[in-house]
Amino acid sequence: MAGVSLKCGDCGALLKSVEEAQEHAELTSHSNFSESTEAVLNLVCSACGKPCRSKTETDLHTKRTGHTEFVDKTEEATKPINLEAPKVPMDVDEPTSSGGQQLCYEEMVAPEVDAKLLEELEGMGFPKARATRALHFSGNTSLEAAVNWVVEHEKDPDVDEMPLVPANTKLEAPKPALTPEEVKQKAAELRERARKKKEEEERRMEREREKERIRVGKELLEAKRIEEDNERKRIMALRKAEKEEERRAREKIRQKLEEDKAERRRKLGLPPEDPATSKPAAPAPVEEKKSSLPIRPATKAEQMRECLRSLKQAHKDDDAKVKRAFQTLLTYIGNVAKTPSEEKFRKIRLSNQTFQDRVGALEGGIRFLELCGFEKIEAGEFLFLAREKVEMSVLNSAGSELNSAINNPFFGVL
Repeated sequence: MAGVSLKCGDCGALLKSVEEAQEHAELTSHSNFSESTEAVLNLVCSACGKPCRSKTETDLHTKRTGHTEFVDKTEEATKPINLEAPKVPMDVDEPTSSGGQQLCYEEMVAPEVDAKLLEELEGMGFPKARATRALHFSGNTSLEAAVNWVVEHEKDPDVDEMPLVPANTKLEAPKPALTPEEVKQKAAELRERARKKKEEEERRMEREREKERIRVGKELLEAKRIEEDNERKRIMALRKAEKEEERRAREKIRQKLEEDKAERRRKLGLPPEDPATSKPAAPAPVEEKKSSLPIRPATKAEQMRECLRSLKQAHKDDDAKVKRAFQTLLTYIGNVAKTPSEEKFRKIRLSNQTFQDRVGALEGGIRFLELCGFEKIEAGEFLFLAREKVEMSVLNSAGSELNSAINNPFFGVL
């Protein structure tokens, strides 16, 4: 009995035709096909409507889903796979019946096969009919192909029947659906097609990655621009606040000068200055009037402030050095104020490199310590503050001036 389907040896799928087997091979790269006597059924699941082609598929479907009822919609028996030579109808003039109808029939004969191969098969013990059938359906190509066909179809009911083909035809015996060479060629084509598809997919992915890199780059540039704009606005706002603070500081100083001036006039018994007359006054007369007033000597705190201001002005390009000098002086003064009995806090070696780097080499540094009571001794090698000359009020004033110089951002600007 000829096969009614093709079975894939790799996955077990049943296929109706050679064309369907070729499509299956292109999709799955499977190449091991053989004829099968199992018919391709059309069993439809009553629950979900899934079609199944064989009893094996219905068992698998039942195992996966639990559905057990199937409707057999196979209307007619599946036709065998046409791997044999097609039967060509021949127009033969035959006598008509008494009813006037022409009777047509074809004479069937045994196919022609290779006599040498047939003899070898008979010599191996195969019946002539089986050997002829094997050579005919294996393509009449080789002894090995015929033996393989016999092994695969030895259980067919008609294996020992002589095959018949129409007479008066010289059709060549059919070849197998796919020869080993064709299978290799088909596999090579599939691999080449898969390689090209993979390369195309990689190129597409590379284009997508490039687009993503460009998009991310634009977003980063935009974020950087926004950050720079915000930083610029913040700096502008800070400068505006600094200018406003400076303006208020100048105004405060001006008011303080006006108050000092009014206080001096009061102490001298002079009448308060009329603002209306003081503004249009020429600079020269005002200068002469000021020079005629007695000048109050600057206090020690004012001298300390001026000393610190001159130090900052002399090193205005290096804020870090100025701040470090102020903090060092504050440390010296603080140590003396906390433990005035400790001589090590009241004696400073002028040649000490750390002292020179932080205070000694800066204009006004040593002068500030002298205003606090330190004196040079031992031929100018040390700065020393005697215990009996320690004045806590002077040290407190020095500490206040240093704190103001460190914390006030506008100190020394005017």
